[in-house]
Amino acid sequence: MLSSSIVNFAIILWLSIETSSAQVLALAAIAALLPQAAIGPFTGVFIDRWNRKKTMIISDAFIAISTLLIAALFYFQIRGIQYVYILLAIRSVGAAFHMPAMQASIPLLAPSSELTRIAGINEVIQSLCSIAGPALAALCINLLRIEQVMVIDVAGALLACISLLFVSIPNPGKQGIKHRNFIKEMKETFTAVRATIGMPWLFLFSVISTFCIMPISVLFPLMTLDHFKGSPMQISLIEIVWGVGMLIGGMAMGFRKKPLNHVSLLNSMYIIMGVSFAVSGMLPASGYLYFIILTAFGGIAGTIHNTAFTAIVQLKTKASALGRVFSMYNSVTMLPSLLGLLGTGFMADYLGLTYSFVLLGTIVFMAGLISFFIPALWKLGQSSFQKRFNKKRSPEL
Repeated sequence: MLSSSIVNFAIILWLSIETSSAQVLALAAIAALLPQAAIGPFTGVFIDRWNRKKTMIISDAFIAISTLLIAALFYFQIRGIQYVYILLAIRSVGAAFHMPAMQASIPLLAPSSELTRIAGINEVIQSLCSIAGPALAALCINLLRIEQVMVIDVAGALLACISLLFVSIPNPGKQGIKHRNFIKEMKETFTAVRATIGMPWLFLFSVISTFCIMPISVLFPLMTLDHFKGSPMQISLIEIVWGVGMLIGGMAMGFRKKPLNHVSLLNSMYIIMGVSFAVSGMLPASGYLYFIILTAFGGIAGTIHNTAFTAIVQLKTKASALGRVFSMYNSVTMLPSLLGLLGTGFMADYLGLTYSFVLLGTIVFMAGLISFFIPALWKLGQSSFQKRFNKKRSPEL
């Protein structure tokens, strides 16, 4: 994760410095998301059928080999932004298998009463990588050529594959799975989501917020560079601050033992994120310090949101279908986000960076506010809270 964080942010820095174009950054984000969104509904079926450990190892190896090939092109002076797009798309294909397989494996290794804490601990790990990644990326991009930076991810993937060899992951629900119908399994995923009271609403508000957050994440470097007249190091600082916020939020969730109402937590985090983005867009050019503070709050809220969302899906979905549910969610969330990314260049060029932050942040805020008035969501939150409470009170259950 650390090596991926370094390479991902190094690519963002490289594109920002080389082009200073919001459109280029938006296209790069689309390249990184489109393959994952397009094949996501199909990969989930295979993840639930295949050995999940082998799936993660093969997908990591696939990403590493592809990254090495693109690095070789740059080394031999066959450079071009189009090759960066290709690399991001290839990494997205690997992630379409790796991430749902990892998310689906966690409930097989841990009791349901601890899923929220484990999700929080995972967010702590991610936040540490988010803190160190941008700082190391800024250092690497100044000391090394872009192709040399890419090789760092190859080393990280190799270490990940080796470490997974020592982990035993059960594979549930394999009886007779080879004889099942592929289309039927996909339909079962949608049926399972619809059958859970409040889950479709949970997905809907997550889609709306992600639709707005994705363009904001693309505009963050340009906001620092153009509006606040910052340097590449200040771009990295903002990413580090976001990572520190993630660390704080992840630690809060990881070390908390009392059961929580996940849905109430989610709704509150939408409101906090929306406010942090909207107010950031209202800051003057001299308000970089306040931008840092607001970014930290956004990072805290984002991590708590991710932790609560992941935990509630893991609690409400049977283990044999988790790969499909997470893959479907990733696709359902990403496809609308791609439309938002397509409009990123237009918003930055015609609406302006600051007004884009205000508009998108307001939409996220309103999504959080409205979600408090959806009865089905309240029932979903109360049922998950009661389930975890019963697990704490009666381990034999």
